[in-house]
Amino acid sequence: MADIAAFTWSVVIPVKVLAQAKSRLGLLGGERRAELALAMAADTVTAVRECPEVARVIVITDDKVAGAALAKLGALVIPDEPGAGLNAALRHGAAHARANWPASGVAALSADLPALRPADLSAALSAAAAASAPAAFVADAPGDGTTLYAARPGASFAPAFGLASHARHAASGAAELDVPGIDGLRRDVDTPEDLRTAAALGLGPNTAPLAADLLRCAPRGR
Repeated sequence: MADIAAFTWSVVIPVKVLAQAKSRLGLLGGERRAELALAMAADTVTAVRECPEVARVIVITDDKVAGAALAKLGALVIPDEPGAGLNAALRHGAAHARANWPASGVAALSADLPALRPADLSAALSAAAAASAPAAFVADAPGDGTTLYAARPGASFAPAFGLASHARHAASGAAELDVPGIDGLRRDVDTPEDLRTAAALGLGPNTAPLAADLLRCAPRGR
C-alpha cells in the first residue's frame, strides 16, 4: 500500500457542453439551465481547489464558455478528444494526469456537487489512500450511483459512471468508502428535488443565488 502521506491527487472533472447539460432540470431552469450547470461546476471546482490533498484539477470539456470560466478558477482544461462518452473522457483526463504527474493518485469527480465542501473531499481522499483496495469510490445519496472514484498511484483507473454505477464499481473490486459527514460529496444534482436537498446542506456562492431564484417560483414536486 502506498504511504498515505506521500502523495497528492489529480482530480478529473467532466463538464458537458452546457447546452446539453442537466436536461432533467429543464422544467426548473428553463433558459437558465446552462447557467445553473456552469454555476454548479464552478462551485465544485472551487471546493476541490481548496482541498489540501488535491494538487491539481483537470476539467474535461468541449464547451468554450465553461472551459474559460473554470480555467479562471485554476483548473487545467483539456478537450474531450475521445468524444466517446463520460468514462472515456475520464480515462483521457487520467492518462494526461499520469503522463505528467505519475506520483499522484487520480480521482474522477462529478461536476454537479454545489454543496461540496473541501473537508468532504479531504476525508474521502484520505480514506481512499488508506483503503484496502487500490481503487475506491463514494456512492451518491440515493445509493445506486457514484460521485467519486479514486485510484492510487500506479493502480488501474477504470471508472464506470452512469446508471447503476455503484454496482459496477463494487463488482470491479473498488472499495466503497463509508465516510461519515460527507453529505455534500454525496449530493449530486440532477433534479429540482436534488437541488432543494443540496440547498439545505448549503450551496456554493455561484449556485446559491441562482438556485434561490429558481426554487422560489417552483412548486414542490418540480
